[in-house]
Amino acid sequence: MTTTGEDHTATLTGPWWWARWRSAVLDGSLALVSAVECAIEGYPFADAAGLPVPAGMVFGAVAGSVLLFRRRWPIAVVLVSIAITPAQMGFLMGLVGLYTLAASEMPRRIIGALAGMSMVGMLIVTYVRAHQGMVRGDLQMVGDWFVPFVSITTSLGMTAPPILLGLYVGARRRLMESLRERADSLERELQLLAERAEERAEWARNEERTRIAREMHDVVAHRVSLMVVHAAALQAVARKDPEKAVKNASLVGDMGRQALTELREMLGVLRTGEGGYGGSSVRLQTVPLAAVGVAAAAAASRAVDEETGDGPCLDDLQELVGQSAAAGMVVDLSVEGDARGYAAAVEQTAYRVVQEALTNVHKHAAGAKTRVRVAHRGAEIAMQVENGPPPEPGAASDARLPSGGNGLVGMKERVLGLGGVFVSGPTDAGGFRVSAVIPAEA
Repeated sequence: MTTTGEDHTATLTGPWWWARWRSAVLDGSLALVSAVECAIEGYPFADAAGLPVPAGMVFGAVAGSVLLFRRRWPIAVVLVSIAITPAQMGFLMGLVGLYTLAASEMPRRIIGALAGMSMVGMLIVTYVRAHQGMVRGDLQMVGDWFVPFVSITTSLGMTAPPILLGLYVGARRRLMESLRERADSLERELQLLAERAEERAEWARNEERTRIAREMHDVVAHRVSLMVVHAAALQAVARKDPEKAVKNASLVGDMGRQALTELREMLGVLRTGEGGYGGSSVRLQTVPLAAVGVAAAAAASRAVDEETGDGPCLDDLQELVGQSAAAGMVVDLSVEGDARGYAAAVEQTAYRVVQEALTNVHKHAAGAKTRVRVAHRGAEIAMQVENGPPPEPGAASDARLPSGGNGLVGMKERVLGLGGVFVSGPTDAGGFRVSAVIPAEA
């Protein structure tokens, strides 16, 4: 598993400047070995320098123990190793110090300068020692080429490998830290995306609830309102005009059946799984709202209406107006321009706007003269429903039609959702006007 930056920081539990206890133990062990090495090498150094042997060994042990601070002060460790190179001490400290320096975050120019100083110091010391061996006769069997060869080979062997290895390890460490930071950043982004997806899903659910409530309101409210109007009329004429009462009862039955049919179609849209309601062959596949949002959900609903042919259209406006007229409304329908086919969503929205406007007339202005205008234009379709004041104030309350105040809101949401314009408000004559314009290519 990948360790993120936060987990990596949480593991920094070592003492002082060490990130982990094992790093402290490793540096302590290296420092101990280096101190022992330098103490042993301090014996010939003290003998050659004319110093007491214990003093030379103590000096070597103190110098070698500087390796303990290689992670804290790598430059100081390298400088000490260069300083004791003439005494032929600190070979381990030099190797480890150069490696630590190259693997650290120090600038390359400092690493190069100290590596060059170490190599030159080792080259000079090795050359002098080899030349002294030639003079003493220890190396009489070799040629003059041996001294520079040994000097160059030894200086490069003591300098180049730890520097190259340190540079590689440092680059790899930086790469791992970069990948760790990137993984941490990606994890935070994924968490943020998950939170946004949850918020988007909640928003989509709320929007879908609102859309379903609007659809249910449009489907049921108009039919039920007409049924209540006819029922009130039936009650008024039941004894005076039995023939008209029978006609009104028949209309109430027709309205109820139409309301049930539209409600069944709406429930079919909401069903998922093995097909729609009433044996429809259309199958709705469950789609996560967080992934597609309300637009896809609404598109799925419209697709069902298009395939089943159950959605209302502009051709049904004449029947809609006729139903209102049968309920006692004085309503006139006029169509301007050449009718043509629109997208299902456009025709359904136009139909629902007229339907809800007529429902509001039944509720709030019963008996008022109403005019419905539909205009087919080049790039849009416009509709307007305007009613005058009711002939008898308070007549609408006779049917006792409840009003939830959501009709105008639903009409406006529908029209604006297709990029149209919706305006409603009272007229100067005391009536009410509802106007909407919907783009033909919505």
